[in-house]
Amino acid sequence: MNETTRSTDPAINNRDVKEGAKGVLQTLRRLFDQLGPIRLGSTILFMILALLVARYSWTTPLIQEAERALYDLRASVFAPEVEKDENIVLVVYNEDTLKLTGQRSPVDRTILAQALETIDAANPKSIGIDILFTMPQDDDPLLISAFKDMNTPTYLAYADPKENPEIGFAEHEFLQQFFDTVRSETVKPTNIKLETDSDGVQRRWTPHSPGAPPFMAIALTGPNPKFANNDGAIRYHVPATTDMPVFDKFPIESFADPAIADMLGSFIAGKHVLIGGDFIDRDRFETPVGGLADIKGDDGKMIGLEVHAHMLAQLLNDDLPAPIPTWTLWLGALIVAICGGLSALIIGNALKVGFMLLSQFAFFLIFPFVLQNIGIDTLSLPAFGWAVGWLLGYASVGSAARTVNSKQRAFAQSALGKYLPKSIANEILKDPDKLALHGEKRKIFAVFTDLEGFTKLTHAIEPEMVATLLNDYLDRLSEVALEYGGTIDKFVGDALVTFWGAPIAYPDDGERAAKAAYALYLAGEEFRKNVPEGVPPIGRTRVGMHYGDAIVGNFGGEGRIQYTALGDAMNTAARLEAANKTLETKVLLSREAMERTGLDWFRPMGRITLRGRSTPVDVFEPVPDWEEKDRAEVTAVIAAHEKGDTASIQALGAMIKRYSADLGLANLRKRLEKTKNGESYALG
Repeated sequence: MNETTRSTDPAINNRDVKEGAKGVLQTLRRLFDQLGPIRLGSTILFMILALLVARYSWTTPLIQEAERALYDLRASVFAPEVEKDENIVLVVYNEDTLKLTGQRSPVDRTILAQALETIDAANPKSIGIDILFTMPQDDDPLLISAFKDMNTPTYLAYADPKENPEIGFAEHEFLQQFFDTVRSETVKPTNIKLETDSDGVQRRWTPHSPGAPPFMAIALTGPNPKFANNDGAIRYHVPATTDMPVFDKFPIESFADPAIADMLGSFIAGKHVLIGGDFIDRDRFETPVGGLADIKGDDGKMIGLEVHAHMLAQLLNDDLPAPIPTWTLWLGALIVAICGGLSALIIGNALKVGFMLLSQFAFFLIFPFVLQNIGIDTLSLPAFGWAVGWLLGYASVGSAARTVNSKQRAFAQSALGKYLPKSIANEILKDPDKLALHGEKRKIFAVFTDLEGFTKLTHAIEPEMVATLLNDYLDRLSEVALEYGGTIDKFVGDALVTFWGAPIAYPDDGERAAKAAYALYLAGEEFRKNVPEGVPPIGRTRVGMHYGDAIVGNFGGEGRIQYTALGDAMNTAARLEAANKTLETKVLLSREAMERTGLDWFRPMGRITLRGRSTPVDVFEPVPDWEEKDRAEVTAVIAAHEKGDTASIQALGAMIKRYSADLGLANLRKRLEKTKNGESYALG
């Protein structure tokens, strides 16, 4: 009976609450006393940091990437599954159209004029054209005539050069002139600019710019105050079945063919028609639902025209997710930071503590998905930030200031593991002192390659073949560089940039770099022999190598970290690679690099002054298949020439006949004949 009285007596219950609160306060007081003023200040600072991270994680480097990934997951999971949209039809130029018309850029306008006539006759609701007319064509009068005869409200893509710097002055002038010619009550401009997030993913509506034409989705449907200033999430749809797309898509040549145009009219009557390009190499965007497309064998990217279609569908469905008020984000961040700090004070058995901690994390994981599912725009919801903010609050109260440095180190190492190559990240994790996080001065062997004439070749073959050849070529060169222990810096088009001596230097770096340089040339030769039939001849791979100072470390800013090398060693190696063209050589090494290889492969190729440099460089070419006496003979000729003995040059004549295919040797004699006393030959 006594126990029953205790549990129902308000006075006793209030006393229990007060005693519990008093106990918490005493615990906090003891904690603060133990911390001292410095640690207390650190704890408060960490709590503030926890609050800010939980609030601003969408704009915090690294955490921002996790937020985007979580949002993309939410948007994919709860993307509305729909049957085919009966309000919107896409009419596209595709690769088959380009083959049919024989015109890639700008696209053929005759076929557009013919298609517009058919589409207009079918009485659609509106027409949106995602094509910029920035240069004149012979068939412009036909297209202009088609626009002037339009009865359907039609909106043409317009671009302001202030917002589209890729459009030149002359292009904009023609675009403006074209609009002045075709503008009418039915033909008007529209803004088609899609603004992606910094990671290149199209997640949100493009905000309206003052003075700009209405955005395409709004232009096609008329003014809509609800969407006018919207910059929230795009509500992407996904098909309910794999064999039925969200939007009907027809090739534009179908509407230009009288034999089938009438039959297609029923597919667009009373609908909004979007016309644009569907090409494999341009105007394609990553989207939050791209992962779902990957399952179906696509590349996961969406053409810009289809992005506009999803925005138009969202507008037609009046599907504007409710934004989260700013004050709510602040309140949520505050609650998260406090909960994290108080959780560090929980005492009890492991099962109780574990249950309470897991419950909170389950909330962080599930709650954002619940909001997304009920139609809340979670594009600004700091889901991952809440988890990080909670952890910071927990760490600041539970471990105090002693956790500050360890947390920062762990976070930095975790970040490097995500953003740097695996091999480099592993080295940092094993011994962080081996790699400077912001750059350090090192002596390295830098190697540059370039494939002669490849840029010109890309204009003579199909883009698919270009990609196939380039991937094959770079795979071959990468395997060589890695086989000899090089650090691959980057690919620049068909060029490979690699170096030895960082992040860790080895005694035989010079030998391995020199062998790799020659092997890279041989790999290029092997590649030339194995190109498919029909591909024009491919040039040689030229290689340059230099030894010198460079700044090596992580560069690239907050959004992306890249381990790379900068400085004189890299610049000189690049110029040596370029010098091969003038000297008609294949692989060139500076004296600084050659003397550190430990190899006797090389013949001297004289003294040259590289473009953009004033200090001459003695250069050498590897000829491992030459006999030692031949290399020695060239060395003797160079030495005699330096002493003023110009007659010694004649000794190269017999050697040139013996090595008739060696263009570099003949080039050397010409340069020596034009100079005296070993003076440098300047490359223009």
